[in-house]
Amino acid sequence: MSGVPQGLVLGLVLFNIFVSDMDSGIECTLSKFADAAKLCGEVNTLEGKDVVQRDLDRLERWAHVNLMKFSKAKCKVLRVGQGIPKHNYRLGGEWIDSSPEEKDLGVLVDDKLNMTNHILGHIKRSVTSRLRQV
Repeated sequence: MSGVPQGLVLGLVLFNIFVSDMDSGIECTLSKFADAAKLCGEVNTLEGKDVVQRDLDRLERWAHVNLMKFSKAKCKVLRVGQGIPKHNYRLGGEWIDSSPEEKDLGVLVDDKLNMTNHILGHIKRSVTSRLRQV
């Protein structure tokens, strides 16, 4: 539980200070934004898979030491590119589900980096009339 009311900028600042050491020892790229984190690694060999899994294990240990939990239901594996090995990863004792597309900061990203669905969705939300003539 936090003593900082939700919606205040101070809450995000304090949280960012708290998680500033989260990427200590991480070999892959770890992006943090507000209360979200994204781990990205190149996996075209077994060694690359092991690096990603080690980093996931490090993140889980960090969370345990800092009395925090990752929302494992929100964790997904997105494989970008062709011929990507379908390795399985776990966070703690739970396997992470794969997904063909994920929303990242409001942008829909799929495994081929195709923006078509995102653009069509944006057009659908922007157009006020659904009449065929319009």
